[in-house]
Amino acid sequence: MVAATESPLHLVSEEESAKRRQILDGARKVFLNLGFDGASMGEIARSAGVSKGTLYVYFADKSRLFEAIVEEEQLEQGKLAFNLDPARDVETTLREFGRAYIQVLCRPGGGSAVRTVMAIAERMPDVGRLCYEHVLEKTISRLAEYLRVHVKPGDLAIDDCQLAASQFIEMCKATLFLPFVFQAAPAPSAKRIEEVVDSATRMFLAAYRAK
Repeated sequence: MVAATESPLHLVSEEESAKRRQILDGARKVFLNLGFDGASMGEIARSAGVSKGTLYVYFADKSRLFEAIVEEEQLEQGKLAFNLDPARDVETTLREFGRAYIQVLCRPGGGSAVRTVMAIAERMPDVGRLCYEHVLEKTISRLAEYLRVHVKPGDLAIDDCQLAASQFIEMCKATLFLPFVFQAAPAPSAKRIEEVVDSATRMFLAAYRAK
């Protein structure tokens, strides 16, 4: 009778997953520091602590590698928990949503990621489109759905909730995001974020609160 032995497949899978993680972490540093055009597979291999041969086993070229990093960013941002419970009042929800959103958008390293994607979006439109659809558009849609719930009982008077959600997000970004992403200013302080988001909330409710 032959003793049962564990299949090594699971262990191999874990090892491959760890190696892929190692490569992605190293590549992220290089892309954020040098941009897409400045990055080379040799530099990425050095940063990741692997050989170029190993790098090519996992990724055919740096475009595929960059796409994998963008996909990871999308997944991470998709996990963000904004409290959009329909039972919560609109003013409190908007203020908390706006502050949380801007803190994520202007976090350390966040500007570099946005700049890198924007720089290659014209040459790699699929990457730009996926980043928009899976991050920004999804966030707008989540907020729009919350607003629709509050239109029905008459709390808000909004014809186009998708547009209204976009408007609110853009007002929250005013004076904060563009200076940050263009490196004209450091990440905004919590106090400044609160001031801008409070102003955006007042303007939004002045336009859309049911009379």
